[in-house]
Amino acid sequence: MDIQSLVTAQRAYFNTGATLSLSARKAALKRLREAIKAREADISAALQTDLNKSPTESYMCETGLTLSELSFVDRRLGRWMRDRPHLTPLAQFPARSFTVQEPYGVALIMSPWNYPFLLTIEPLIGAIAAGNCAVVKPSAYSPAVSAVIREMLADCFPPEFVAVVEGGRAENQALLDQKFDYIFFTGGVAVGREVMARAARHLTPVTLELGGKSPCIVDATAQLDLAAKRLVFGKLLNCGQTCVAPDYLLIDRRVKDRFLAYLRKWTVAMYGSEALDNQGYVRMVNRKHFDRVMGLIDQSKVVFGGKGDPGTLKIQPTVLDGVSPDDPVMREEIFGPVLPVLTFDRVEEALEFVNSRPHPLALYLFSQDKRVQRLFLRRALFGGGCINDTIIHLATSRMAFGGVGSSGMGSYHGKDSFNTFSHRKGIVSKSALFDLPVRYAPYTPAKKKLLRLFLR
Repeated sequence: MDIQSLVTAQRAYFNTGATLSLSARKAALKRLREAIKAREADISAALQTDLNKSPTESYMCETGLTLSELSFVDRRLGRWMRDRPHLTPLAQFPARSFTVQEPYGVALIMSPWNYPFLLTIEPLIGAIAAGNCAVVKPSAYSPAVSAVIREMLADCFPPEFVAVVEGGRAENQALLDQKFDYIFFTGGVAVGREVMARAARHLTPVTLELGGKSPCIVDATAQLDLAAKRLVFGKLLNCGQTCVAPDYLLIDRRVKDRFLAYLRKWTVAMYGSEALDNQGYVRMVNRKHFDRVMGLIDQSKVVFGGKGDPGTLKIQPTVLDGVSPDDPVMREEIFGPVLPVLTFDRVEEALEFVNSRPHPLALYLFSQDKRVQRLFLRRALFGGGCINDTIIHLATSRMAFGGVGSSGMGSYHGKDSFNTFSHRKGIVSKSALFDLPVRYAPYTPAKKKLLRLFLR
């Protein structure tokens, strides 16, 4: 089935109403859950093939989070689907006001390679829960996971309900030529701009989950040892190939040297004195990405690390000191295990630096000072983040996750996923018992007085 025929078939299937009932949605989510659990070993093996992820990291960051999201959505879906009553203005009395959540129709989900299972299936959960059909496009850079997803979804659902389109740029272009009712894209800023431009031709709404340079700020009041431990966890998870990974460190000059010593300590504790020999250490996804990240490392500024193995595509955890805002490593999102370090003398300088750059997807602040915490929460614009930790704000179904400005638009996770793939339709159901005459012409002085009483 070609792409145009596939979209046409899905729209025809959606128009039958087969996806709309609560029982149909819950049955689809149940089939998906059972399929994931049955293929857990296959998913883990595919993630190891594409990225060298260990089984533990694969479950913690991909399969387990997906199953958790499925459980959360399934338990609450009936409540989310109910019509929501709203108070009716006095001018519209007697009437009943309410909102109805309805699916958009046929959704396109385009996912990246860095968390290829999680970031494909989690949006799909929202699309199915909201009652949509969906075309799923995994990344060509993670072919093993893409193949598992294709086989799994083909076993779960007929293609007119959920289908997978594999391939590269040509398939992406062919998909974006179609008129979808919603597009959910996760990936880089440049491709996100193209997706939005192509969607605009059809006036298709989009969610863009992008990225950017997410700062980590450490002030003099931080618990340095613990902060370093949590920063190393967030930075080296998936070898830095995480859209919300701490991209660079802004640290109070007075505590920098002590903090860098703690960074070295925890890097060795987690990955060994030579991470390139660690069998569980994730690699770069391909040679192009390996070469790009290695090209960002200025050897004259390396505190530790700095080496890579082109044979295994692994790069040592690397810290760069004495970095300038104009250095190449500060001009683009790193997406690798390289941490540039910049210093400040006052926290206000750090805030000004963050706000002078494109809005990041995440911000991490390590500080025990409540004033400093309030300063960054109220004055810095970013998608989401943590105080005294990294990464974990996205590992919950109870909070929205998304970007702002150049780091994206829209949000998902839990109920926000359901809302993202739903159109909220406002309805007023008017009584026929009697009809207030005030809104009808001719407009007399008495009606004018009544309108001023109602509308103020």
